[in-house]
Amino acid sequence: MNTDQRFTTPFGFHSTASEVVQGVDLAGKRAIVTGATSGIGVETARALAGAGADVTLAVRNVEAGRRVAAEITAKTGNPAVTAAPLQLADQASVTSFTDAWQGPLHILVNNAGIMALPELQRTPEGWELQFATNYLGHFNLALGLHEALAAAGGARVVSLTSIGHVFSPVVFDDVNFERRPYAEWTAYGQAKTANSLLAVGAAARWADDGITANAVMPGGIRTGLQRHQEGNMTPEIEAAFADFKWKTVEEGAATSVLVAASPLLDGVTGRYFEDCNEAVVNPDLDPSATTGVLPHALDAGDAARLWDLGTKMLRA
Repeated sequence: MNTDQRFTTPFGFHSTASEVVQGVDLAGKRAIVTGATSGIGVETARALAGAGADVTLAVRNVEAGRRVAAEITAKTGNPAVTAAPLQLADQASVTSFTDAWQGPLHILVNNAGIMALPELQRTPEGWELQFATNYLGHFNLALGLHEALAAAGGARVVSLTSIGHVFSPVVFDDVNFERRPYAEWTAYGQAKTANSLLAVGAAARWADDGITANAVMPGGIRTGLQRHQEGNMTPEIEAAFADFKWKTVEEGAATSVLVAASPLLDGVTGRYFEDCNEAVVNPDLDPSATTGVLPHALDAGDAARLWDLGTKMLRA
């Protein structure tokens, strides 16, 4: 495949998760979806289970996860849907989850996330919470599951990013806002750029293991992710939200499911997808953009640098 060409599919903005996985047989495949108790995480898990995959819901609230798992089983007839506890900002929780995993893993969907916390919050390590949760926790999870992914043969990693990456690249000199004023949307943008770079880094480092990794921008979906935004948006952010083309949950999960499961994506790696197609790289995007990807979210040098930084932070 010519990597200079944009990858497209027959699907688009209004395609649903059920449509993109129709006819796909995931029997015998095992998947993990983080943050699968609400929003597009639930729909992503449901679509994968509906195609026959064994699905583990990796969630903060395991009781809520079990209720969702039971609902998915009732809707799909697939009994192999379970929930397991995972707190992404807690290194011990991530380690406990990965240590407990047995056997191959075919699909890892790094779906969970937090958005635009109005006040600076830190983990016990001193990490800014959006960076720690959205990026570092998923990076730690992927590292801990690397052997399981490699054992699957042709495993896929899906890293959820956002058009919010336009708000900031990764500021390597101060990722934790120790020397610069905290700004919630800057922090969110940095974390979502990091999510995209996670996919770029994994694609480069794990290709020999048969693992592909891609970033996914699901689109705008009205979910609990926006709970911190009321009365907390700049005029630029308000304009961006006003212009946004909102999706249903079923439409919002479609790109994740396509990238996770469709044979159309066999061998495709290190790319950024939106609306079920590869996004157009545009260096002129501004904070009001609703589609496209800035070069800094796909920069191979920054991906390598971020991988090294994440590794050092986790080992500190």
